[in-house]
Amino acid sequence: MTTPQPAQSPKKAVVPKQAIFAKAFHWVNIISLLVMMSSGLQIYNANPVFGGRAGWHFPKGLLLGGWLAGGRDWHFTFMWVYSLNLLAYGLFILISRRWQQRYVSSSDLKALQVSQNAKRKTYAWHRIVYTAVIPILLLAIASGLAMYKPAQLPWLASLFGSWQTLRTVHFITVPIVLGFTLIHSLLAFRVGSMRLIRSIFVR
Repeated sequence: MTTPQPAQSPKKAVVPKQAIFAKAFHWVNIISLLVMMSSGLQIYNANPVFGGRAGWHFPKGLLLGGWLAGGRDWHFTFMWVYSLNLLAYGLFILISRRWQQRYVSSSDLKALQVSQNAKRKTYAWHRIVYTAVIPILLLAIASGLAMYKPAQLPWLASLFGSWQTLRTVHFITVPIVLGFTLIHSLLAFRVGSMRLIRSIFVR
């Protein structure tokens, strides 16, 4: 007669551990992005990029600042928070050598062509998107600085040609960065499910 074995408790899913610096970067990044977007829309409403003053205006519920000067104060303050946060994170991944796991390499391109592992292909796409957003972020910061200090940085503003082109370029970078954030989150979910998301924001 065999002795019944005790029921084994299901294994608890392992939650990846993230460096405290990586968690802080993501939180500061999200908060500063939200503030800059809502205050940026306040600035936009004062003189819409498309259509002039009679152009499309965003609803007041999406705005921050109350008026043009208030929106500019919020926007330019958090511009520095956002930019310095990106710079600090860039130095962090450079010093810690995490760039080797963050950015696209030839092995990722090869994996997309020949790999039969769906998760490996998703990881490759994740690194491609992570790499592709770098020039967009630099363009957003450069165009923002050119509008912030056109008299002090005339050479930077002149790279964009006209003032309208400068405003258009800066405005277009916003939905691109938003799209990156959504795709980045989706790919992170597909690679590590909610365990990875929780490890970045909660644990």
